[in-house]
Amino acid sequence: MIFIRKLFLWTLLLSGFSLSASALDIEGSLVQGGFAYGKVAPGSTVWLDNKPIYVGEEGDFVLGFGRDHPAQSRLSISSPTTNSMETHTLDIADRDFDIERVNGLPPKTVSPPPEWAARRKLETGRVAKGRAAVSTDTFWKTGFIKPAKGRFSGFYGSQRILNGKPRSPHYGLDIAGPIGTPIYAPAGGKVTLAAPDFLLEGGIVIIDHGYGVSSTLFHMDTVTVSEGQIIEQGDPIGTIGEKGRASGPHVDWRLNWRSVRLDPALVIGLEGATSGTS
Repeated sequence: MIFIRKLFLWTLLLSGFSLSASALDIEGSLVQGGFAYGKVAPGSTVWLDNKPIYVGEEGDFVLGFGRDHPAQSRLSISSPTTNSMETHTLDIADRDFDIERVNGLPPKTVSPPPEWAARRKLETGRVAKGRAAVSTDTFWKTGFIKPAKGRFSGFYGSQRILNGKPRSPHYGLDIAGPIGTPIYAPAGGKVTLAAPDFLLEGGIVIIDHGYGVSSTLFHMDTVTVSEGQIIEQGDPIGTIGEKGRASGPHVDWRLNWRSVRLDPALVIGLEGATSGTS
């Protein structure tokens, strides 16, 4: 079961240090693929599994947990006013994911030909750069909306077998609709990538929502925003298409926290979604 929950986690013992009890307030989805956020005293330093986490001026921070995240994480907090370190254990719920079989794709989109290598290197480099920002923007605080009208046709975490060949898990939420259906920004932010026709992604847009949180939308028929543009939630950014590696017209929405791939279904309230519904 997937939980959207608020936790009050009490200070544990760390490396022999005895720490006084203090409450940690975290909201969000502490599950594989989940997005969560919390607040600490301004000026605090936060680590997740020994990796530093960006903390805003008001003490806000966000966390993300990948598809195969282990059962627990360790969240460590250093206060700006004391020399003590608080450590909290986060229990991360596991999930079961479906297997999807997609047939009828052009062979070159399943196994790209060697002559695509140079172009793909440039495209994947642009995607990595578009997702690399850890800005101070807080557009993620407004929450997220479904970016297009249509039925859900593909889900996060499912492994796809393309033309009979097992591939990496799917990390997006697919929304199918007629070509030309408007696509809207799921949350506001800065456009860090806007391109009309990548080889596998087709038309693609990346939006930086702040704190390392970004949305990527692709297989777009048209792209109507520009890199560097600041947009608000619900602004039109293009239209549904079937460019790139696509078996039909749809938009593939990806949600990232830095390099961690998250489940977009969770942030719009589709807890446990595993099959095509509107």
